[in-house]
Amino acid sequence: MSDAIIAGSDATFDAEVLKSDLPVLVDFWAPWCGPCLMIAPVVEEIAESHKGKLKVVKMNVDENGQAPQTYGVMAIPTLILFKGGQVKEKVVGAVAKNKLVDLIAKYI
Repeated sequence: MSDAIIAGSDATFDAEVLKSDLPVLVDFWAPWCGPCLMIAPVVEEIAESHKGKLKVVKMNVDENGQAPQTYGVMAIPTLILFKGGQVKEKVVGAVAKNKLVDLIAKYI
């Protein structure tokens, strides 16, 4: 995993995501999920190209149940963009990089 990506957990969610000064893209995923693995390189590219403007947090739903439940994650991958502690956008499934980049651009 890229050093531009933070491995999130239920314990760090509040500090890393909700209290972040930067917009945060949270990738809810699992290691057994094919579409999650397909989109992982795209998420890494976005983390690298938006360093300093966007925080990217990957959260393994098998190891962390509270945050996915709180934010209604029913399928993975689910990517949620937070700004100011609020959900701004939610994308379910492996989507094209340009769709994610366009979505993020509205908030940075």
